[in-house]
Amino acid sequence: MRLHLIRHLAPDIAKGICYGRSDLAVPPDVLVHALPALRAQLPAGLPVISSPLQRCASLARALGAAPRFDPRLVELDFGDWELRAWDDIGGVDAWAADVVHYRPGGGESVAAMAQRISDFYDALMRENLPAAIVVCHAGAMRLLAARQRGLAPESMAREAAERPHAIGYGEIMVLDCV
Repeated sequence: MRLHLIRHLAPDIAKGICYGRSDLAVPPDVLVHALPALRAQLPAGLPVISSPLQRCASLARALGAAPRFDPRLVELDFGDWELRAWDDIGGVDAWAADVVHYRPGGGESVAAMAQRISDFYDALMRENLPAAIVVCHAGAMRLLAARQRGLAPESMAREAAERPHAIGYGEIMVLDCV
């Protein structure tokens, strides 16, 4: 199966704000501007699977006639840190000391997110589709890439936690899965 992973477009929020699982919209003009270039890079007629958060869902709807929404694809839940400026959040040092198991803001650990992403990946592989488009978040993309390489959830989480994220808004990553 060939997976075309797409990170959502830039949401309508100021820079420097923690927004993990917060359900933010993408400005309509951003979607309209990005859509032609994205469509040109993607094969037509593929099934589209998406995080249900509106920053992904709006793009998924624009790309596919009837996208399927899967809650396992949502971004990390930052709990009480959501929608706060990173500069105002206490506890970031504690998270840095144990990025895999710490629950930032009392939300979700990267290990828990890795388990749900692994579950999504395994279920998708059982569908035996030739290809699909998956609209999701940078964290989910990094974890899916680790799972595609055969890593177990704990190792997926550790790898995602140790590598800096450099996936741009609207960036496409292609995974060939066996």
